[in-house]
Amino acid sequence: MKHKHLLVGLLLLAAAMALVACGTPSPTAEATPCPEAPPCPDCPEAPACPDCPECPEPEVALVPFEEEWANSPHNDAEAEAFTHWDEDDPAEIPPNCAKCHSTPGYIAFMGADGSEFGVIEGPAPIGTTVECAACHNEATLDHDSVVFPSGLELTDMGDQARCMECHQGRSSKVTVDENIAEAVGEDLDTVSEDLGFINIHYYAAGATRYGTEVKGGYEYDGLEYDPRFDHVEGYQSCINCHDMHTLELKLEECAVCHEGVASVEDVKAIRFVGSLNDYNGNGNVEESIMAEMAGLQELLYQNIRAYAAEVAGSPIVYDSHAYPYFFIDTNADGEAGEDEANYGNQYASWTGRLLQAAYNYQVSQKDPGAYAHGGKYIIQLLYDSIADLNDQVASPVDMTPLHREDPGHFAASGEPWRHWDEDGEVSASCSKCHSAEGLPTFLTTGGDTYPQPVASGLNCASCHDDLTTFTQYPSEEVEFPSGAVVTFEDPTANLCLNCHQGRQSGPGVEARIVSSGAADDEVSASLSFSNPHYFAAGATLFGTEVQGAYEFTGQSYNGRFMHVQGFQACIECHDTHELKVKVDQCGTCHGISSEEELHDIRMTDVDFDGDGDTSTGIAVEVMNVNDAILDAIYVYAAEVAGTPIVFESHSYPYWFVDTNGDGVADPDEAQYANQYNAWTPRLLRAAYNYTWALKDPGSYAHNGLYMLQVLYDTLQDIGGDVSSMTRPAVAQ
Repeated sequence: MKHKHLLVGLLLLAAAMALVACGTPSPTAEATPCPEAPPCPDCPEAPACPDCPECPEPEVALVPFEEEWANSPHNDAEAEAFTHWDEDDPAEIPPNCAKCHSTPGYIAFMGADGSEFGVIEGPAPIGTTVECAACHNEATLDHDSVVFPSGLELTDMGDQARCMECHQGRSSKVTVDENIAEAVGEDLDTVSEDLGFINIHYYAAGATRYGTEVKGGYEYDGLEYDPRFDHVEGYQSCINCHDMHTLELKLEECAVCHEGVASVEDVKAIRFVGSLNDYNGNGNVEESIMAEMAGLQELLYQNIRAYAAEVAGSPIVYDSHAYPYFFIDTNADGEAGEDEANYGNQYASWTGRLLQAAYNYQVSQKDPGAYAHGGKYIIQLLYDSIADLNDQVASPVDMTPLHREDPGHFAASGEPWRHWDEDGEVSASCSKCHSAEGLPTFLTTGGDTYPQPVASGLNCASCHDDLTTFTQYPSEEVEFPSGAVVTFEDPTANLCLNCHQGRQSGPGVEARIVSSGAADDEVSASLSFSNPHYFAAGATLFGTEVQGAYEFTGQSYNGRFMHVQGFQACIECHDTHELKVKVDQCGTCHGISSEEELHDIRMTDVDFDGDGDTSTGIAVEVMNVNDAILDAIYVYAAEVAGTPIVFESHSYPYWFVDTNGDGVADPDEAQYANQYNAWTPRLLRAAYNYTWALKDPGSYAHNGLYMLQVLYDTLQDIGGDVSSMTRPAVAQ
């Protein structure tokens, strides 16, 4: 206890002392200064970086064909095609231009950005060209069909479809017709302020190339036009002939067939051997197709200016470098002065007819490769526009020396080539002679025929098995419809005989008659007209050896007509490609200088047709006897067969019921449904031979005396008067 009390006491004493201390102020302490900081030590020098081990340069993926594309017109960033909108406000490319003048626009049109195909919803930014991504994306991989401004669609186009989307133009025949119909209806020669020039746009190579299949040009109603220009196999599309990145022509490949071609200028000078007509009428058939087109352009422009001044009442002038190209020729000097070739002075006195012609003139100008893409189509457009304006101007262009079409083998717009357009292919029974590939197929398969693509006429490969040496397919002998087999001394000419032989024969007609069981003057429902077909010159030439015509029992006939040495076969008398008769060589013996004078040739003084005139040519004798047969047929059909008949050479099957008995094939009569149906054997024989003579317009030269023998017997059999006529003697 004692210690405890001591501890408490001490604690109380300490507390008291503390209270005393708190009550007494303490003296102020003096601040101690901070010690001076020692200087920072110098940093040691950083050690050098160790040498890096040798590494390869980083790999950068190369863009295929980038250099070729970079130097092409598709990447010409300074070109008007890509800078036209740079100064606009806002500076953007409108949707209707964006597809072809920018990469974003093309991608949007193709739907490669996830948008709807064929639709560009808004403007595209400026500053791009046609870049890699435009053509190389998932959407373009399977793109192979193209709709043109006419609304017509081409399918199965392959990779060239990408090209065609832009190189198709912006207008068509349909566009022009719609504008005219809305503004003036059918009145083509009245000026309308609602009409303005319609521009096809630039580089419309696809429209030129495919011709009437897409109707890029203004095609006049009632006329036929060339479809796609059919080049040789392997050179049928844009990218067959042009490098797809540089866009340049593959000149080395052109030179394989077109000898001497080493530049684009050389290409412009090409003239195909199937294009031997004088299209622009200047007498020069050696100038290029491009030059032929230029001549027709001059003639059309002449008519455009004349029509504008005389009919529209306002002179017109053209400037290819100033939009919208046609201007008022204020001083009527025919030159587009600087004060005239401006937008404010654009031509304003348009009629429908003037617009049609001006549109075609522009179509011919704006595809600089038109001569190669589809020169014949352009020639047809120019020719038809000249002819259309001719009817309205005081001093029309003389069309006499001009030509619209190629020679027959290459006349692509003609019925022999266009007949199957709606079918989509040429049938096996017709393909040998009416397609580009039919004859070589027939010759190389031993006589087989198959359906073939619709063609634009024959081409080089139709007859030539090698397009570098131009050797021809061998054809040692030729079988005719009668079953007869013949050959020329020079097998080269046999190629012609494969097609120019007709489709029927005299024995074939007789077999049908026998099969009917009908007597000569008995109408038989099982009989119908047998068409010998066209230009059966080979059968006429070989006469009774092949029996193309119907030969009457008990009569003898001439065989092959043997002309003088050197003029015995087709290609000795006709130019192989132009098909025209070699008149200059005929003149050596016959003293003629034109094809018309061929009809005057006569080597005998016998009066075969009985008209008392032996000064006319054999051609006239053949025609007169054939005319007499037609008259006799008309009489026989009405009096014996009991149904009047009428003939129309331009409507198949040519022989129709003459419902009103006037001897004229009226439009409502010359219809397939009204074909003649009261055939007797005698009437069929006569109609067959009449048609044969008519369908071989050169029969007088190919074998005139044989033809007269056949026609004399035909006229006699059908009941015509032959009392004054003379049947040619049979050659010994």
